[in-house]
Amino acid sequence: MNRIAYRTTGFFIKAISELSRAKIEIHGAENIPDGSIIFVINHFTRMETFLMPYQIFKITGASVWSLADYELFKGAFGAYLEKVGAVSTKNPDRDRLIVKSLLTGEAHWIIFPEGRMVKNKKIIEKGRFMISYAGGKHPPHTGAATLALRTEFYRQRLKHLLTEAPEEAQYILDQFEIENVEPILERNTYIVPVNLTYFPIRARENILSNFATSLVDDIPERVVEEIMTEGTMLLSGVDMDIRFGEPIQIHECLECSPIERDVSSTRRINFDDTLPSQRQMRKEALKIMQRYMTAIYGLTTINHDHLFASLLRAMPRKKIDERDLRQRVFLAADAIRKEKGIQLHKSLHFDQIHLLTDDRFHRAKDFLTIAIEKGILKSEGEGFIKDATKFSSPYDFHRARIDNPIEVIANAVEPLISLQRIVRKIAWYPRFWVKRMVAAKLIRKAYNEFETDYQTHFSEGESKKKSVGVPYLIRGNSRDIGVVLIHGYMAAPLEVKELAAYLGQKGLWVYAPRVKGHGTSPADLAATTYQMWQDSADRGYAIIRNLCRRIVVGGFSNGAGLALDIAARMDDVAGVFAVCPPLRLQDISTKLVPAVDVWNRLMEKVRLDDAKMEFVENHPENPHINYLKNPISGIRELERLMDAVEPKLFDIQAPALVIQAQDDPVVNHKGSFKVFKSLSSEDKSYVVFNFNRHGIVRGDGAERVHRAVWEFINHL
Repeated sequence: MNRIAYRTTGFFIKAISELSRAKIEIHGAENIPDGSIIFVINHFTRMETFLMPYQIFKITGASVWSLADYELFKGAFGAYLEKVGAVSTKNPDRDRLIVKSLLTGEAHWIIFPEGRMVKNKKIIEKGRFMISYAGGKHPPHTGAATLALRTEFYRQRLKHLLTEAPEEAQYILDQFEIENVEPILERNTYIVPVNLTYFPIRARENILSNFATSLVDDIPERVVEEIMTEGTMLLSGVDMDIRFGEPIQIHECLECSPIERDVSSTRRINFDDTLPSQRQMRKEALKIMQRYMTAIYGLTTINHDHLFASLLRAMPRKKIDERDLRQRVFLAADAIRKEKGIQLHKSLHFDQIHLLTDDRFHRAKDFLTIAIEKGILKSEGEGFIKDATKFSSPYDFHRARIDNPIEVIANAVEPLISLQRIVRKIAWYPRFWVKRMVAAKLIRKAYNEFETDYQTHFSEGESKKKSVGVPYLIRGNSRDIGVVLIHGYMAAPLEVKELAAYLGQKGLWVYAPRVKGHGTSPADLAATTYQMWQDSADRGYAIIRNLCRRIVVGGFSNGAGLALDIAARMDDVAGVFAVCPPLRLQDISTKLVPAVDVWNRLMEKVRLDDAKMEFVENHPENPHINYLKNPISGIRELERLMDAVEPKLFDIQAPALVIQAQDDPVVNHKGSFKVFKSLSSEDKSYVVFNFNRHGIVRGDGAERVHRAVWEFINHL
């Protein structure tokens, strides 16, 4: 092994990562024990051959050698593999070299138990591990288990013979050309399962594949496929999650009478001799293989593609509705987060409300694009038709990642029994049931979040009664139209209760969400961002969207801004109303924010936290609802929300109503009129009421505002 070659590999990996924005994340490095280790790793791309030795070397500081396909040991690349410690699978001294280096601790080893790249990721058949490849099928190799057992067999035998038969002990040392026995006796042998999961997996022509085909005549299609797949992954950016599992201690696997008799036997045993306990050793090797294969695939990092592909395959219907599929993925993501032992991609640790709303991270869009491109889905009307034969028809093994990536992705998580159980159950739910389940989960989550936040952030003298901040649902007489009604800044759902009740009396379903940071304490609000407010509003949208056929979004003040934001992003909103939308603020305190922000940052730098000005006094119209202190950071987030919403106003085409108080002391009527003018809606109205207060959705004269909102909705 050449350490310079290791460093070269590191520089190469770093350069590729920076070029491609590829992100490598290591999990479970603490599971790597001190001792002699065989790392058993799943094998999907050529990248593992050079990537994993370097990554393990970086963690352990020890040399890492690996077994590699003998076909790779040709030309310059073969010479490079030898320098970084790779050994050909057809090297005649392979086993002796592995056992010796593990005994002495000279190197750790990497072995791919699948024996080859499993391009279709099909490793389960009838509930058993079975590797599919171009030439057929075979069970996973027990080589790693056998070599670990042989290593520990010799280690334990040396411990016994040093006192019972020193000559035989010396013979073993001579066999392996070992001079110092002490390091051998102090070590243990382990197998550490490792999983490497890539996300996303996409194969397309790229610079590398075009370059290769232009330079080399008659380049094998197998090689083109590998460059297309792995080149796309590297050049377009890919997340690589490397997970190390719990180590398997091999010493414990030798604790049975037949093997112990051979360990303690004083007769001469040569390296290639057949042991009397060979049958038992094979049984132990099979058990160990089952353990590490189960562990390797149990460490698979579940991502959105896995959920989409598995559900698409499991759904019994040919007609596929995008919204329905996204709702099922949302339910699956929610369910697997509660399962112990399932590893999740970092994107699944966060709120998945985007699956039910605007798909802002393109999880659904990217998956559906590739599914349509590969013919698994065909557009028909507003939905798709699934070609179920694509999940069962034969295909060229070496083109699996190009021709049928959706099945490859689904195959990758077949060994995860708990995930498959969840997927099968959700795939068979009726559509109406899926909608009700989604709505129920979101309502329960919103209520539980408020309960937790209220308990966590309650402040005597600053927090209001719990009933002020509770989100609520008013059930209507018809599911034709439902309303999401969003309260304002520093307020709570109680602020819009009068309007909600009025609309409920008209037979409408109404949901009033609690915007994050509200209904608890000013300190809680100070820790929130406008993106958190958007998520709260989006949750309200998703609840009504799953309860009613059409949806109207509306709000007061900051809630009006959030309602407009939803209308700009969702193309199925039937209408939007905005009461006193805060594009421009009158409150003098907002003009102080930039200066106060600079002051606070300065105090933070000089570590004078006590001198920071984090709140300004607030004199609300409804002191039993609104906070009495206004966080500076909250005002800044309010401005950021307005800055984000303003350019989106032109995207709103749904019917719209803007209502403004003429002498509003907080929101400038010129700003709300600018909102109105910016809307692209053909059907839009601007109504001004002669009020000299901001909170016009409750109190004296509020029934005029309520009536205007109802007439707008009734018009729809």
